[in-house]
Parts: sequence; structure tokens; C-alpha cells
Amino acid sequence: MTILIDQPELGVEAGVNKLDNADNELVLDGGFVVPQTNSFGHTFRDYHVESERQQGVENFYRTNHINQTSDFVKRMRTEYGKLNKMEMGIWECCELLNDVIDESDPDLDEPQIEHLLQTAEAIRKDYPNEDWMHLTGLIHDLGKVLLHPGFGELPQWAVVGDTFPIGCAFDKSIVHYKVSKGNNTTLPPAALFIIRYHSFYALHKSGAYRHLMNEEDTENLKWLQIFNKYDLYSKSKVRIDVEKVKPYYLSLIEKYFPAKLRW
Repeated sequence: MTILIDQPELGVEAGVNKLDNADNELVLDGGFVVPQTNSFGHTFRDYHVESERQQGVENFYRTNHINQTSDFVKRMRTEYGKLNKMEMGIWECCELLNDVIDESDPDLDEPQIEHLLQTAEAIRKDYPNEDWMHLTGLIHDLGKVLLHPGFGELPQWAVVGDTFPIGCAFDKSIVHYKVSKGNNTTLPPAALFIIRYHSFYALHKSGAYRHLMNEEDTENLKWLQIFNKYDLYSKSKVRIDVEKVKPYYLSLIEKYFPAKLRW
């Protein structure tokens, strides 16, 4: 989706300072305890360990790297830039993800709405005053609705998986590299950066492609590195009571998205 931004400074509206310590640096550890293993008893993001998910994930990335070409990306940007597929509220989109299991994810085989809520609730616990970040946790994977028939029913290789640049050489940090107008929101630029690049592990984990960044990217990357811990390590078999937390997230949707999204 295309997003236009009109946003106050981070932390101001929430009544807190985004710089949390005496050295004026972001606090990267909000207290979240990182688990040692994923839902299957393996380390997180281990794409080579033998498991029931490993072969399917490897096949996914082989198809993904073969087909994600510059030409394909340009055609998709043109097609989905029209925003003529659907008009729907954010919570309704989240509910559509009840039927989606990410074929690229070696750490979880639960419906995606569970992952969205686990991420959002973990952030909410550690950063209670940064409500924009709670909502970012809820919607960070909302683009996966493109798998749904109403949004074009794209194949998984075109929608999910790690992000990487096209039109330049593959960096070795890319997973399985060898097989290789519209919607107004008042979310801050850092939130939009997180949504767009949270799966760009070659950048925010391995430090590749930093020569493509500007000063604003560098600042926003700090927030993305905070977010990543919750996105990755909150995945578990512990279910969130959807109806209990739904009113809170509906209030954030109303606050930051004044109208339904056009896709």
C-alpha cells in the first residue's frame, strides 16, 4: 500500500521521551526475555537444522530468489499502486490472516494473526507509552493479505520471506542466497520503516547494504532493531485472548488510521 505521512515527533504525543537514558540513546532492552528455542525446540532462524519445516522453507526461498526479479517487482508496484483491489478496515484484514501460515518461517506454524498479537502484546508490555509501536506490531505483516483471493491471491514467494534488494548482487547474508497516494496515516516515519524493512535481515542483522542508507534510515534503524526482538522471539504456542485485547487495538487503529485502507 502507498502511505502518506503527517506525523508529530516520536514520543511527544504519548507524553514520553524517546531517548531513555542519560546518554540520549535508545534503550534497546525493554526487559523482554529472549527464549533459547522456537516452537519446534530449535534455535530461531536456523535455516539449516533438520526439522519438519526445513525442506519446505528451503524450497520456498529457491522459488523466491528465482522469481523475484526487477521486472516482476516493477510490475507489482504498478499493479498494486492503483489501490483498486479492496477497501477494508485494518482489524478486518488482521482477521483474514487467520487462514495464513507463512511458508518461509522456520519458527512458527500458527496462523499469522497469532504472531501479530504476540508481537504487539510483547512490545506493549515493555514500552507501554509508545502506542504507535504497539500498533506497528499488530500491522507489521499485514501485507500478507495479498495472499487472499480478494487482494489478488499472489503466491507466497511473491509476498512473504526475507527482504533483499533487487538490481544488485546478492549479499551472502541473504537467506539461502546460493539459490538465489492513497492511505493516510499519522504513524511516525519509524513505524513505516519497520513495516517496510523488518524482514530485511541482511541489513539490520548482518549490516549489509548500509551504503544505500541516508541519515533518516540510520535513525529509524535503531527503532527497527528494538522491534526485531519482539517480532522474532515472541513466536510461541501461547495463544492471545483476541477478544480481550481487540478493543485496545481498535482504538489505536482509529487513532492512527482515520479511514479504511485502499489496496
